[in-house]
Amino acid sequence: MKLNKSLVWIAGIVVLFSSCSVKYSFTGTNINYELVKTFSVDNFFNDSGGGPANMEQRFTEALKEYYQRNTQLELIRSNGDLQFSGAISRYTLTPQNAVSSGDPNLPDRAGQMRLTINVDVEYINVTNEEENLKRTFTFFQDYDPRSVTLLDVENQLVEEIFEVIIQDIFTATVANW
Repeated sequence: MKLNKSLVWIAGIVVLFSSCSVKYSFTGTNINYELVKTFSVDNFFNDSGGGPANMEQRFTEALKEYYQRNTQLELIRSNGDLQFSGAISRYTLTPQNAVSSGDPNLPDRAGQMRLTINVDVEYINVTNEEENLKRTFTFFQDYDPRSVTLLDVENQLVEEIFEVIIQDIFTATVANW
C-alpha cells in the first residue's frame, strides 16, 4: 500500500512539472523568431554640434554589430521587422569638481570634466506596435583634465558611453527586463 501511494505521489509531481514550461533565452531577448526575422538601422545623425567627425557612423555601426552579435536577426538595409532610427542630440562637457589653484592670482580649475552624450532613438516593431518607442538614452564619463586633455581620451570616452547606451537600447527594445 505504501509503495502505491509513493508511485501516485511521484506520478503527480511528474505530471505537475511536465505541464509547466519555462522559456529560457541565453541572450535575454523576448524576440519571437517565428514572426521577427530582420532588423534595419537607419544612419544616425549628429545633431549635437560636437564630438568627433565620425561619431554618428561609429554609433550606427556599433548598434548594428550589437544586435547581430546578440540576436538571430538578419540585418537588412531598410524596412526590417525591427527598425531603428535617431540622432545624437547632445554632446556636452561640463566641469564637475572645482580644485583650488592655491594662488590668489590664478582661478580655480575643474578637477573633473564630464562628457555627456544623449541619443534620441525611435524604435518600430512592425509585428507588435505596442512595443514601439521613442526615447532619449543618455550616459556620461568623467576624466581628469589636469592629467589628460579631451583629445587624449575622447575616442575612448565616446566608445565607453556608446557601449552603455547601446546596452540600454537593447534592454528597452528586445530584452526581458
